[in-house]
Amino acid sequence: MKVPLLDLQAQFQQIRSEVLAAIEEVCHEQRFILGQRVEAFETAIAEYLECRYAVGVASGSDALLLSLMAAGVKPGDEVITVPFTFFSTAGGISRLYATPVFVDVRADTLTIDPEQIERKITPRTKAIIPVHLFGQCADMECIMELAERRGITVIEDACQSIGASRRGRKSGTFGHSGCFSFFPSKNLGGVGDGGLIVTDDGDLRELLLALRVHGSRSDYHHDHIGLNSRLDALEAAVLRVKLQYLDGWNAQRARNAANYDRLLTEAGLLDHVTLPVTDPNNVHVFNQYTLRAQNRDELMAYLREQEIGHKVYYPVPLHLQECYQPLGYAKGDLPVSEQLAREVLSLPVYPELTDVQMESVVTRISEFYNAR
Repeated sequence: MKVPLLDLQAQFQQIRSEVLAAIEEVCHEQRFILGQRVEAFETAIAEYLECRYAVGVASGSDALLLSLMAAGVKPGDEVITVPFTFFSTAGGISRLYATPVFVDVRADTLTIDPEQIERKITPRTKAIIPVHLFGQCADMECIMELAERRGITVIEDACQSIGASRRGRKSGTFGHSGCFSFFPSKNLGGVGDGGLIVTDDGDLRELLLALRVHGSRSDYHHDHIGLNSRLDALEAAVLRVKLQYLDGWNAQRARNAANYDRLLTEAGLLDHVTLPVTDPNNVHVFNQYTLRAQNRDELMAYLREQEIGHKVYYPVPLHLQECYQPLGYAKGDLPVSEQLAREVLSLPVYPELTDVQMESVVTRISEFYNAR
C-alpha cells in the first residue's frame, strides 16, 4: 500500500466548500492586503491562544526575524538557540549580523536543554529562542525564570506547535513573543506562506504592526526600517476557516501517534526504534511523528522502494552547516543534536491517515528489520 508523508487533498476535500466560499468572498471584495479579513483572523487566533495580541506576517521565518528586530537585536549581539531545528531559527539572527550561540537539545523531548543555557550567557546575550520542536513545548518555566533573572528577551519558535500546551498554557504565549508558521504542511496550514507573532505587550504589538509595513505607522512616514511582511487577506480568510477544525485535527494526530506507539511496540520493534517522548506536562500536537531508528538510512531506502512516505528533520545540525563554519563549531561539540541527525525519521501522521495505512507503515518497518 502506498502511503504519502502528507495528504493535503484529503483535508481539502472535507472543507472544500467553506474554503472556496472564503476565497470567493475575498476575490469579490478585491481587498487583498491586510484589512478586515486579517484583523478578524488576528482576533480569532489571539482568542484561541488566550493571549492579548496577534500580528499576521508573511511567513514563520519573518515572524522570527521581526521579533528579533523588535527586541533590538543588533550586530555583535548574541542569541542562544538550538542547532537541531529548521534553518530560519538561526537564519534570522544572522540576517541581523548577530551571532547564533548554539546549545544542545535534550535526548528525550528533543527540545532545548535549559541546563545548558546559562553557561552560554555572556554580556552580549540579547535573546533566547527555544524551539517547540515537532509539536511539543520546551521547558518554558525554567527558561523564563532564567531569562527574567538575567534580563534576557525570550522569543518562542512555535512554528511547529500551534495548539500545543504546557500545564494548560498554549505554546507561543510564555515568552515576550511567540512565532508561528502557516506553511501548508503545518497543523494549521494556509494556501501559501504565512506567519504570526503573538504577544501580551501592547507596545511590542504597535512596533510589530509598523515593522511589517516598512516601519510605517502612516502612509509614507517611516519611524523604523522594517520589512514588507504582511499576511494576505486570502490567507487570513482560509486560515480562519481552518482554525475551527484545528483542535480536532490535533487530537487525531495525537491518536495516530498513540496508534503508532502501540503498533511498533506490538511488532517487537523497540530494540530497533526509539519512540517519541512526550513531557508529562505537555500536550503534544505531532506536527511530525519522529522516531529514532537503527540503520536509519538503509530503512529509508527500503521505505522508499515500498512507497512509504517519510522524511528526515533534520539531517545536518546547524552548527555543522557550511555557512556557519566561521563560528568555529566542530563535530562532537553538540553530541545529542549530531546523534539525532543520524537517527531521526518522521513517519506520516496527518489527521486523515487511516489505521490500515499506519499498519502498512509498521509492517514495512518490521519487514526491514526482520530481514537483517
